[in-house]
Amino acid sequence: MKLFGGTMQTLEHSLNYATQKNKTISNNIANVDTPGYKAKKVIFKDILAEQTTNSIEGFRTHPRHLPIGDGALTPYQVVTDRGTTYNHNGNNVDIDKEMNELAKNQLYYQSMVDRMNGKFRSLETVIKGGR
Repeated sequence: MKLFGGTMQTLEHSLNYATQKNKTISNNIANVDTPGYKAKKVIFKDILAEQTTNSIEGFRTHPRHLPIGDGALTPYQVVTDRGTTYNHNGNNVDIDKEMNELAKNQLYYQSMVDRMNGKFRSLETVIKGGR
């Protein structure tokens, strides 16, 4: 029996995604002046769509249940953007875009932490008997 169903596992995956995205963005910012450096990004939606269309469909007991795959879903992937060049030295890091992405990612990460804390507070309330 899972204590929170799949919620904690989903939150854990979300935090891992946000952590990887933060590392990738920070690396891009650190290399903003490195000649020939190509920016990297973490993609999720494209991988999810690809995996769900190519997955093996699981047994569904009700027509409204979502189809499930083989469990080999890669939740996110780091890719290099080689198609653009913003600077004369071959670098394609746009510092304004990276700072914007960093701020959005920090908000996302904090919201996941807050949600996880709420789950633990609920558990604490149950353990204390509602007090």
